[in-house]
Amino acid sequence: MTMILPSARRARTGALYAGLALLGSAALAASAQVSVPMWPVPATLQTLVVLLLGALGGARFGAATVLLYLAEGAMGLPVFAGGAAGPAALMGPTAGYLLGFAAAAWLAGHARGALPRQAGVLLAAHLLLFIPGVLWLATFTGLEQAVMAGFVLFIPGTLVKTGLALAVLRATGRR
Repeated sequence: MTMILPSARRARTGALYAGLALLGSAALAASAQVSVPMWPVPATLQTLVVLLLGALGGARFGAATVLLYLAEGAMGLPVFAGGAAGPAALMGPTAGYLLGFAAAAWLAGHARGALPRQAGVLLAAHLLLFIPGVLWLATFTGLEQAVMAGFVLFIPGTLVKTGLALAVLRATGRR
């Protein structure tokens, strides 16, 4: 019989979470490359993955994984949409959305309970990322154009991706 010491168990758990966070950041990077080119903000599958990271992994895990992804991009790994990377990508028109991903993943981590509550939390998380996104974009385009090009055009995709995230969450039995 092997006895696992508490510190060894914590180390294994930490290594497991680190590995899962790396896998999650890789999924987020891959989803950024599935893109419909639009200006100034491309439509990608990132928001779907952000919602799933939070909803399936929990609030802290989801937010931490997004922050890892942002750090990878800031260090020069081509993880952002279109292979963009580096600090300049975190200062461009899409920076507000990228930073909003962490808050959205955190909020999505609270999508527990009955179906209406889960749907409401996921939709709120998805909409939450538009706040810093549109506000930051407005510094480049003006508020009216930022709202139109950075939010209104994304409403159909937001509803579809939120519905997909809810379906995956429900299919995994995370209630």
